[in-house]
This record gives sequence, structure tokens and C-alpha cells, in this order.
Amino acid sequence: MSNLETAPRESTCGGLAGTSATPAHEVYAGREVMLGETVVTRLLPNLGRRLVGPWCFIDHYGPDDIEKEPGMSVPPHPHTGLQTVSWLLDGEIRHRDSIGSDQEFGPGQLGLMTAGRAIAHAEHSPARHPRLLHGAQLWVALPEAHRHGAPSWEHHADLPVLTGPGHRTTVILGELAGARSPGTTYSPLVGADVEVTSGTTVLLPLERDFEHAVLVMSGIVEVDGTRIGPGTMLYLGCARTELAVSAEVNSKLLLLGGEPFEEQIVMWWNFVARSHEEIVAARTEYMEGSEFGVVRAYDGPQLPAPALPPGPLRPGGATR
Repeated sequence: MSNLETAPRESTCGGLAGTSATPAHEVYAGREVMLGETVVTRLLPNLGRRLVGPWCFIDHYGPDDIEKEPGMSVPPHPHTGLQTVSWLLDGEIRHRDSIGSDQEFGPGQLGLMTAGRAIAHAEHSPARHPRLLHGAQLWVALPEAHRHGAPSWEHHADLPVLTGPGHRTTVILGELAGARSPGTTYSPLVGADVEVTSGTTVLLPLERDFEHAVLVMSGIVEVDGTRIGPGTMLYLGCARTELAVSAEVNSKLLLLGGEPFEEQIVMWWNFVARSHEEIVAARTEYMEGSEFGVVRAYDGPQLPAPALPPGPLRPGGATR
């Protein structure tokens, strides 16, 4: 999925200066942005925080009734230096990319694209699609050793599930409580979908060295003494070994975390780089070169790159 803002700003993040080494409690309300015809809530990056571990981008969309609408429609666009993690609660998405992948997937299935040095892809709802569309698009920043690697696509229909009284937890990426997702990772992290039954309190195990955050996808929960609903992210910092989640109604949330990302990065549009100069080079290559390839299965033009910001930014910390 793309960041379709027509005037994106460069965002500097990473390094340990902005990471809370102790438990934190920061509530962030998302902002609404347009993704084609779809309204999404952007939780990360935000004005106060840029990263949670290596997670550098979070969009939450839906639930939207698209029975009489085309649904998601994102033309071919580029990515560098990151992984895209597509997660659906309702609906279907067709992914096509410049390395020849063509895959439809639905709820509970992981769509994982590693951009590496360069890839282009398109995502849209199939012509015949379910009535509801509800999900999250997340990006993971790739560390230096892997950000120039070959692009790839993975689809995993079977993911590990942890169950207990009042909860069902699917490990989307990384590892939780000894259960590991088959999705390829390049730094220590966790991404999990947690379903909590009304009136239940669940105790989730956490890695003490990770920083964590939770995003409510549906319902209303109390986490760390705070009542939160959809469209809200709670940043929890580091040094926690467990997290209590209580649900007022049947609820779903995403648990995201990872080791603090030590490298400093620059994000702009759909690129994750290390300098303004790299951003400029990636944009030029996408518009004029061939490194990103062509999404040949897509019938239509690619998405043009927005204009660059007026002045360069340098890599900075995880917070603004």
C-alpha cells in the first residue's frame, strides 16, 4: 500500500535518543488521510513518535461497506528499504508487483513484501469482493545489512495461534510466547493480532528489551489503565514483561514491538533511506529509470511521485 499524500514531508527517525528505556504511557490519536477513495487513520509516524522498534508506518482502515463500491484501488507505486505487512480483518486484496507476484489474500493471512533495494506494486479489491473492508497496513524499516537486498513477496495463509480463556492471538510477524510466524524478519520484533472476549482480562507476555505499542482495531479495551477504542495507539516504552488487556466488548487489537531501531533513517513518500540525497536518487530512478520494474499484470498507469520538499532533512531521532 502507498502513502498517497500529494505533499509528503520528509520524516527523520531512528536512533536511541527518542526511545523510552523504561515503561511509558503515550496516547496518540490518528489523523485521517485519503488513500485513493478510502479514508484511513494514520497512527505512525505522528508528531510525537516516529518508530516503535523497527515499525515505522501504521495505517488503519475500515470497517467500510464497499458492497456497491470498487473498494481499495492503489495503482503501481514504489518502495525501498522496508517491508510492507498487509493484515485484513474483513475483505480481500489482490497484490501484484514488479517481480511477477499476483496474489489474492483475505482475513488472517499475511501478505509480506520486502522492498529491499527497489520494488513496485499495486493493490486493489477484486472485482467481486466481500461487502466489508477492514484492515491495517504496516511498514517495517530494514536494517542497513538488508536494505539493499533483492525484493521478494511472501503469502502465509497458516499462522501460529495462541489461545486461552477469553482470547485468541495470531502471531503475524516475529515471535510471541514461543510461537513464531513463518514471515521473514530482519530484526527482532513482534506483530500480533489479539482478540479479547467481552468481560475478559488477558495477560500478554512481552519481551523486556522491546519497546511496544498497541492499536485497537475494533471494540473498546483498557490497557495500562487507559480506556481506548479504534483509531488510537498507546505507546508503552520498554522494560515491560507483561501487559494486561481488559475488554468491555468483544475487541481486537494489534500488539507491535521490537528492539529499538538504532539506525537513523529518513522517510519520504514510500521510501525509507538514510539521507535526503538517497531519497532524491530513489525518486529520480522511479520516474526516469528501470530499477523498480513494471507491474505488468496491472492495466493502467503507475502513480507519479509527488514533488520533493523544498529543503533537505537529516537523519534524526525516533521522536520529533
